[in-house]
Amino acid sequence: MTEDDPTDEISDIEDRIAALAGTAERCRKYILASKIAIGGGAALLLITILGLLGTGQTAALGSVALVLGGIVSLGSNVSTLRQTDEAIGAAEARRSALIGSFDLRVVADTPMKLV
Repeated sequence: MTEDDPTDEISDIEDRIAALAGTAERCRKYILASKIAIGGGAALLLITILGLLGTGQTAALGSVALVLGGIVSLGSNVSTLRQTDEAIGAAEARRSALIGSFDLRVVADTPMKLV
């Protein structure tokens, strides 16, 4: 094996793809949590405005903060997810190019013997 062995680089790329996949999964979880926060904040604000639970200004401010925080978190994680997906695509393309550069031999088909 030489220092420039493509199999080592392929292994490194696969490790990177696995790490990026973990990042993408975390982003998806945060996106879901952000959507729940936005929905919960909006529902609490509506309840507060309608006066259904007799809550005061603190609940209204808290619900607005929850909605705004959810929006910020959602935007940030959607952006990170897009960048991560692009990085995964680039890594997979590089891995495919490295695999395609191998000089593979065709193994002749031989009839299999059943034992």
